[in-house]
Amino acid sequence: MKVRFTKMQGAGNDFVVLDETRARLNLTAAQYRRLADRHFGVGADQILSVRPSPAPGIDFEYVIHNADGGEVEQCGNGARCFARFVRDRGLANGDRIRVRTLSGVIEPRIEADGRVAVDMGPPVFEPASIPFDAAGVSPQADGAWQTWRLALGTSADAPIVAVAVLSMGNPHAVQEVDDVDTAPVETQGPRIEHHPRFPNRVNAGFMQVVDRGRIRLRVWERGAGETLACGTGACAAVVAGIRLGRLDRKVDVETRGGLLTIEWAGGAANVLMTGPAATVFEGEMELPDQ
Repeated sequence: MKVRFTKMQGAGNDFVVLDETRARLNLTAAQYRRLADRHFGVGADQILSVRPSPAPGIDFEYVIHNADGGEVEQCGNGARCFARFVRDRGLANGDRIRVRTLSGVIEPRIEADGRVAVDMGPPVFEPASIPFDAAGVSPQADGAWQTWRLALGTSADAPIVAVAVLSMGNPHAVQEVDDVDTAPVETQGPRIEHHPRFPNRVNAGFMQVVDRGRIRLRVWERGAGETLACGTGACAAVVAGIRLGRLDRKVDVETRGGLLTIEWAGGAANVLMTGPAATVFEGEMELPDQ
């Protein structure tokens, strides 16, 4: 089958966007993997599907598949590209849309400077809702909040890392590092992703605090590996930094792909993320029947 697509990127986090507003493509996990494959497909961190309104008061349904073909709850950088896509294609007329994801409703809006802001909803800290298995362990006090100690292996010399655990519609484990350039992302990232205390796996964030209004960040995303930027990871890192007492309520996040701005007033307030979104190219690909 032939599939038309649009390649987009937000701070280097890249996506294949599929317009399913007229008809479902009904792709298999193997076909999503082929689209995301950087050698045999288009190449992307995630595949984003634009589907019609699923309910009154909602403009679109936003469906996300990782490069491994699995469906996931949320993608912040993808949400900005989603908003830019529907606006540029004439599928939406206003600057603000309401979109339903697997984890709930978000509201992206296009700003006057061309960047896209997304109301990502409130962070979730209850372990069972993240989900995080806290049975038999206790958090350690850290600043104004807490972190959890994770052993990355069963041997006596296995590294132990302290992570802040929360959800931004998808699970995140954030650790503070002295220098993101030398952080053990490639070795610790997959171990944290598959740690047994995260039944749905987890995104592993490595955060360097530069000052109270700026951090540097790398994220190992579940199902995708390290990406140039992760929107929900940026939100999770800033929320964790604020709760730990390291950051102010508005923070610039330097990723390897670009700059994101995250704002959070604390408590039950929603998290606001602002950053770029751009079309790279459009095309058509023949997908094998799988």
